[in-house]
Amino acid sequence: MNVLLDNFPEFRDGFIGTVSITAISSVIALVLGVVIAGFRVSPVPPLRYFGTAWVTLMRNTPLTLLFLIFFFVVPEILFPGMSPFVLGSLALGFYTSSFVCEAVRSGINTVPLGQAEAARSIGMTFAQTLRIVVLPQATRTVIAPMSSIFIALTKNSAIAGAFSVTELFGWQKLMSDRGYDIVPVFIWVALGYLVVTFTISGLFRLLERRMEVAR
Repeated sequence: MNVLLDNFPEFRDGFIGTVSITAISSVIALVLGVVIAGFRVSPVPPLRYFGTAWVTLMRNTPLTLLFLIFFFVVPEILFPGMSPFVLGSLALGFYTSSFVCEAVRSGINTVPLGQAEAARSIGMTFAQTLRIVVLPQATRTVIAPMSSIFIALTKNSAIAGAFSVTELFGWQKLMSDRGYDIVPVFIWVALGYLVVTFTISGLFRLLERRMEVAR
């Protein structure tokens, strides 16, 4: 208990950092994942190829390697001076977008093809069909896998602590450097992550009930 009370400001900052990077990365992953999923089912071949290449590249690249690229290559070539928090959020968001994309695509595939054909027959464009007809129905089937994806994103945010991003795992490293017993430090870090993941799980469970997909 002493390790928390003696270092509560640092723990609070780490917890807020974990919540912040989880929230920002989730938004990036969700927006990007839905767009790329649209590319994956698009009738335009170059968009399908781009979507396939994106998912293949991001999903099969180790997350730590992606962090290394974003922290040591991207600032040198594209955006010098970008903050570690933004770089970490982008790396985590891009990586997770590939999983969001595949979850959304699997949801799209559950919608009967005839509905999309009927929408196109009354003059809707592909984008309108996807946005108005297909995605609202697909959403109901992807809520459960999305919950798992965003919980995994929260746990993956720990890697950002090794790249100078203030978050819970960084607090653990700081306490270790100060010579505190590692067992209570890990317990407090684990409790911090559990608060975040239980909150995400609860929100998705609530959303699932609202959309009446609970089995």
